[in-house]
Amino acid sequence: MTVLSDDGLELAGEFPDAPHEQWQRLVAGVLRKSGKDVEGAEAEEALSTQLEDGVRTRPLYTARDTAPEPGFPGFAPFVRGGRAEGNTVGGWDVRQRHTTADGGAVLADLENGVTSLWLTLGEGGIPVPALGRVLDGVYLDLAPVVLDAGADAEPAARALLRLYEERGVAKDAARGNLGVDPLGHEARTGQRSGFAPAADLARLCAERYRGLRALTVDALPYHEAGGSAAQELGCSLATAVAYLRELTEAGLSVEQACAQLEFRYAATADQFLTIAKLRAARRLWAKVAEVCGAPRAGAQLQHVVTSSVMLTRRDPWVNMLRTTIATLAAGVSGADSVTVLPFDHALGMPDAFARRIARNTSTILVEESHLSRVIDPAGGSWYVERLTDELAHAGWEYFRSIERAGGQAAALRSGHLEQELAATWQARTDRLAKRREPITGVSEFPHLAEKPVVREAAPEPAAGGLPRVRRDEAYEALRARSDAHLAATGSRPRIFLAAIGPAAAHTARLTFTSNLFQAGGIEPVTDGTFADSGATEVCLCSSDALYEEQASAVAAELRSSGASHVFLAGRPGQYPGVDAYVFAGCDAVAVLSSALDRMGVS
Repeated sequence: MTVLSDDGLELAGEFPDAPHEQWQRLVAGVLRKSGKDVEGAEAEEALSTQLEDGVRTRPLYTARDTAPEPGFPGFAPFVRGGRAEGNTVGGWDVRQRHTTADGGAVLADLENGVTSLWLTLGEGGIPVPALGRVLDGVYLDLAPVVLDAGADAEPAARALLRLYEERGVAKDAARGNLGVDPLGHEARTGQRSGFAPAADLARLCAERYRGLRALTVDALPYHEAGGSAAQELGCSLATAVAYLRELTEAGLSVEQACAQLEFRYAATADQFLTIAKLRAARRLWAKVAEVCGAPRAGAQLQHVVTSSVMLTRRDPWVNMLRTTIATLAAGVSGADSVTVLPFDHALGMPDAFARRIARNTSTILVEESHLSRVIDPAGGSWYVERLTDELAHAGWEYFRSIERAGGQAAALRSGHLEQELAATWQARTDRLAKRREPITGVSEFPHLAEKPVVREAAPEPAAGGLPRVRRDEAYEALRARSDAHLAATGSRPRIFLAAIGPAAAHTARLTFTSNLFQAGGIEPVTDGTFADSGATEVCLCSSDALYEEQASAVAAELRSSGASHVFLAGRPGQYPGVDAYVFAGCDAVAVLSSALDRMGVS
């Protein structure tokens, strides 16, 4: 990204300042060469990118792109972090997730860089009676424990408190979160639960266990149902406000109630959007605390988890790169705790190697990249500050819409929230299908010959509420059809790519179509003749000029050789004998599904 100075300061003594208008003229000149005749602000707008939530990123940000003053780290509005020292003392809390009663894996994590534990108990997780066995050998006064027990939240919390008593842990030494989250559980399962147990545990923590928080405000159900960044922010605020009302009615002060909440958000490989979202989340919660009359209680405690939506089942090794970028974004944004999901999370139970890579992701960023030594390194960037401000406004408006609808519980129970999340996901699904949002190793650069990574099946998570979506789901369905065909026949469905003319004329489109068809599990054949390929369908690949001269004749020749369906790689035109066209922006999922149907791949 190019950044120009508007304040009269020269970036280098020998170079004059470059005015914004000069840059726009240069942009217009380049666009004119590509056939777009635009000038000034329209030229700049042509290079902008539309994001969800009405947010639009521009190609250039300058000092004119103002945003509210973010304040100082540790002070309201807490945009730059909830603590004045940030994560400079030891880095962020490395929090590893465990869903099975494997005490050996827990100890291995703690001995190799993990600093706190996130335990899923109850349905789809560790049996509550096994909690003591799982934590056998764990120094509970040193390792914070965070629970996630859904319907079993109260018995799980009581079991942990008993462990503290039995093992002689001083009440002021206990750290972590009891993980009570009635609305989050309802979002996951559709099951309602009363708030009385949560209020009792919150009072207990406020009075006796000052280092423990009782409640989690989990925004992951909304992210994992396909929600946008603003929807995730709005739902978290609406949930937290609902909890504040309940806790203050139960006798806690606003300050005490705020101190019982920990917020959980998703981090994706879109690093700048993640950074801005987490900074905006702190600003919004500070606003809520201020409105409630407790501005000093507005420092949001953030637990950030790398997104499960972005993880792929095919070429899962790429997930290591995705989670590294997401962890970097979480660290840069000032997250208090970070959980890195293992690269094989989408395939089942992670093995020891995957858990090691997950915990070492944070270790490398903290110890070798020194990422935590700078507080809010993205702060002051015109782009980040403006994006933070725009997301904060979008999230606040979504929060207000939920409040107008009666609050988070009402939004969940009416089905309105699910409909809005589904609409957001459908729009994103369309972009994924058209490869406008690429998925490396799946929709881009797939590897049909890759050896599958097999893992033990993971416990089924609680269900019955909002759906859980994945970016790769449409392509995964296509690849599964191809896999079944391979298992039944010994070969994959094939398509012959007919290159016309010299390499300079066809290489780009040959590469494009090869990637496109492999994304659906269709093996491209480029060598030999169509008759020898074993394919029934063909795709012509060349330049527009050669299409004009030869496409129709080549298509006719291929049809006489038995081709049942002829594609052409390029924009739709008038070529006799050509049935369909594949091009950048076409609905790849629909094209591939139809092709598999014609090939008899069920």
